[in-house]
Amino acid sequence: MIIYSVAAVLTVLLGLMVDNRCRVQQNRISRQQLLNRISLLSVFLILFGVSACRLNVGNDYAKYVEFMHLINCNAFVPTEFGFNAVVRFLYEISGFENYLLVFAFFAFFTVLLFLVAIYRQAESFSFSFFLFMALGYYFQSFNTVRYYLALAIAVMAIPYVLRKEWAKFILLVLLGASLHKSLLVVIPLYFLASLPWKKWQLVIGAAFCSTFFFLQDFYLRAVIFLYPTYEDTEYLEGGTSYVNIVRCLAVLILSLVYYQNAVKESRRNRFYFYCNLGALVMYVCCSFLPVISRIGYYLTITHIFFLPALLGKIEDKKIKKLLTSGVILAAVFYFIIFILRKAGDDGLRILPYETFMFHDMVPILSDVN
Repeated sequence: MIIYSVAAVLTVLLGLMVDNRCRVQQNRISRQQLLNRISLLSVFLILFGVSACRLNVGNDYAKYVEFMHLINCNAFVPTEFGFNAVVRFLYEISGFENYLLVFAFFAFFTVLLFLVAIYRQAESFSFSFFLFMALGYYFQSFNTVRYYLALAIAVMAIPYVLRKEWAKFILLVLLGASLHKSLLVVIPLYFLASLPWKKWQLVIGAAFCSTFFFLQDFYLRAVIFLYPTYEDTEYLEGGTSYVNIVRCLAVLILSLVYYQNAVKESRRNRFYFYCNLGALVMYVCCSFLPVISRIGYYLTITHIFFLPALLGKIEDKKIKKLLTSGVILAAVFYFIIFILRKAGDDGLRILPYETFMFHDMVPILSDVN
């Protein structure tokens, strides 16, 4: 817990020194640009180091080690071909089953892509990065490493959606889907979120969403078709997140209050608005789907950009300061609860933190058998 708290505080403080809106000067590097590079490199090294040096941290760490062993033995695994290719390549150049290198590989690109995406897309790097850390996205990347790299790729793809560069968007998504096929859902979801919805279209959309309540068997069969390994397992139990429902609802209320000033005329903020609305609908209507949390994260990740953009458009300085303070306090409270109460749960198991420098890997299933 101390390592995570120190890493979060240090990186957020370093992030405060980054100005991603500074002007680029020709033929020379300004003092702010140099400070940006030093701060970003320091943030990257801290986050990469904590993630790459971990051992058996994350609820599926041992399962991934088992999958990697089976891939190296040319046995069947339910993982995508891109992941399998990365494992075979890294094991080949290592000369042994170097699973630490594989986890380091995914940590490197996950952290790198998130930082690049936040730097390029955020209204304020420091605010968006703070939300990224406080809302637990970085720490949850210790689980399902394929998915969180896919999530980082999804964030990188957002500018292509906003610029309507659909070919580049789809190619990037297909590349990410070779690591985790759930990324394919962002093709329809991000396309729908990019549309300028009319009120009558929203009514039709609401009518369609009502089918989730009485066609659950149909949608479950569709999920099993995409994820055949989920059949007859506990993964089909579904469930939703009341915390995420409250968060999406709060963001929706704030965005509706300032819709005319902050959302209506901004293509980017409208995209974020509909991502948040879509996530709220999914968490409320699709709790029976076993992959709802993964789908929802592709939409709620936009909160780290949407909230700073909304707050930045508030003209009344007192209200702006009050709401900004409220968002910061809520995020800090979420982080404290996350670290103290959720981090050690079986669903996450990122506590206690262990590193290969001082601990040994537990036996995997193949070792036991």
